[in-house]
Amino acid sequence: MRQFAETGVVAIDLANTWDDYQDDPERLPDVAELARFCRELDETEAPPGDVSWDDAAASGGVAGLEGLGAGELDAVRAVRGRLRAVLACEPAERTRALARWASELPVRVNVEESDGSPHLRLVAPAGAALPERLAVRAVAELLDIAAAGDWERLRLCAAGPCRDAFIDRSRPGRRQFCSTRCANRAHAAASRARHR
Repeated sequence: MRQFAETGVVAIDLANTWDDYQDDPERLPDVAELARFCRELDETEAPPGDVSWDDAAASGGVAGLEGLGAGELDAVRAVRGRLRAVLACEPAERTRALARWASELPVRVNVEESDGSPHLRLVAPAGAALPERLAVRAVAELLDIAAAGDWERLRLCAAGPCRDAFIDRSRPGRRQFCSTRCANRAHAAASRARHR
């Protein structure tokens, strides 16, 4: 079973919960998988007492995710769709798309200390539902990626049908594929096409 927290960045890991290489590309098929996603990305508290995550999800409640059901699952999938639409834009348009999305979200601004300096941090308001928390966290993380100088290196995989998001950390900054798996598939397909 593939883990959700491959990068630890909700903006990337949520976008990558759709895998066109699978027979069923939906990696968030039910509330239990959504609960696992949240647990892996520290998006909620642990269940109380001796209750397991799977038991809590099966009973319809996970600590910090009270009332989680099909409506919230659909709303998280909609957040993923919006996120993937933002990531699909070229960097200049991506900035405008991110600004439009951020303006629609209920956000608060916190001042947090980091390395002895104050920094602004977007957070969801107290009591926000899971889809809103995930959306605000994704926007905040995209802003962090931009502030770190990686905005132009934030890409979607060029190996169709894969459209996984990744940050190109290669020295020349020309990486096109999210993984070796996709690079190998794309190179094999190009080789077959040349030999036809």
